This record gives sequence, C-alpha cells and structure tokens, in this order.
Amino acid sequence: MEYRTVPDDVSYARMNTEELRRAFLIERLFRPGGVTMVGASADRVIVGAAVPTGGELPLEAPRGVIAADDFLERREIGIANIGGEGSVVAGGTRYALRRGDILYLGKGVRDVRFASAGSADPAALYFVSFPAHASYPPSLIPGEEAEAAPLGTAAGANRRTIRRYIHAGGARSCQLVMGITELEEGSVWNTMPPHTHSRRTEVYCYFALGPDQMALHLMGKPDETRAIIVRDREAVISPPWSIHAGAGTHAYAFVWAMGGENQEFADMDAASVAALK
Repeated sequence: MEYRTVPDDVSYARMNTEELRRAFLIERLFRPGGVTMVGASADRVIVGAAVPTGGELPLEAPRGVIAADDFLERREIGIANIGGEGSVVAGGTRYALRRGDILYLGKGVRDVRFASAGSADPAALYFVSFPAHASYPPSLIPGEEAEAAPLGTAAGANRRTIRRYIHAGGARSCQLVMGITELEEGSVWNTMPPHTHSRRTEVYCYFALGPDQMALHLMGKPDETRAIIVRDREAVISPPWSIHAGAGTHAYAFVWAMGGENQEFADMDAASVAALK
C-alpha cells in the first residue's frame, strides 16, 4: 500500500503540477479484480477501492502502515458503491449494495470481503477509513434513505443535491462523515463559495464523468489556490488547511468523506469568492 506524507500549507505553493498530483491526487484507484489502498498522514486517512470481477476480495490490513492484524482493529470505514450491484461480507453478515448505497462498519468488525453480483457489470466499492476509539454498529444506508439537501441555482450553474449518509443525524460513527453530491444536468460547480475544515481532512472521489470529460479541482489556501485536473473515479486528498471546490466539463458526482476532531457538518471556515486568488 502506498503511504503519503501530505505537504504543509507553505511548501505546496512551490510545487509544480506533477508534484501536486503525486501529493494530493489518487489515480488508478479502481483496479479490476483487486483492492487498491492509499494512506496519508492527514488525520491518518486511508482511501481505497475494490472492483471484484471473480471471487470475493478480502480487506487486508496493510501491516507496515497500521500495525494491526485486522484492518478495522482500531479503525472504522465507509464503503460507497458507485458501480454495478455488489455486496460486502462483514463479521459473517452479507450486505447487498446497489449503486448509490453506502455501508458503515465500525471498529472491531472482522473478516471483511468485497463481491460483485456479476462480472459483466462489477461493483465499484470505494472506501474511506479513519482511526476510531469507539465502536458503533454496522449500518447499510440505501441511497433513497440518505438525508437529501438540494442546493444551488441554475444561474450559478451549481444545482446539486447533497446526500448525507454517515453523520450525527444518520448512521452513527466515531469520527467519519460521508455522503454523495450529484450535480444536475447543466450545472458544473461544486462547493462554491468554498471553505476549509481546519479540524478535519476531507477526500473527494469524482465519478460519473465520461472518458473525454474532466473536473478542475481547486485546492490550497484561499489566497494561494492551485488546480488539479481530475478524471473519472479519481480522488483528491484535501488537508485541513485547503479549500476543496471545482468545476467540470459536464455534470458529475462525487463521494465526499471527512474525519478529524468532530462530526459537525457545518464546522467549516467559509472563504468568499472575492477573497480567492
């Protein structure tokens, strides 16, 4: 498993395009027939994906990174399916996940395995994990049961629906908060005006982009922004000091997940558009 030490809020400003991409962008995350993971120093987050095309794929502990016999020995995880029908076996229970469903598994759950309902249209099981000091029960949240909040305007090209799955008012967790944002046709901007989470790390995984489409992800301090080109099913790590916003060449969706000091969705530091540079 790859592990990254995330640059600080001073050194990133001197990085070139390739250095920024190596530090913050996660490419080639969805590997058919395998499980891919990337860890980062920012709040000890682990980002990964499983694409089962044959038998079940186990979620194994990266021993050199978390020093545990089981992945969830001292961690929790949120698993979002953005592909075909699939399932997750955890602690002897099988949870069926359709596209748009999210499964939460808490600290101490053992024997986690990923599966697809069929190889022609395999599941694409994207996951984010943070350390956990308390255990909460597993929870499967169907997409239609997530807390939905329509936002934006057509004039602002940012009509979107934010769906909250794992949060203080929904599926309970230790520190993980997770959901999916979908933009409507004709809208391209997300999280604008932007903000930072000085007490939490956030990760965006963009999807529903065609092969000739892309998103421009904005990061950095509000007065010292940088941009990263993101393709379909690629993720961006956003440390606590960085904004996270973007625009695409087409409508798209993204899974957002964060973890850190608290679970307050509104705990953010707003940055006005006028202040961006």
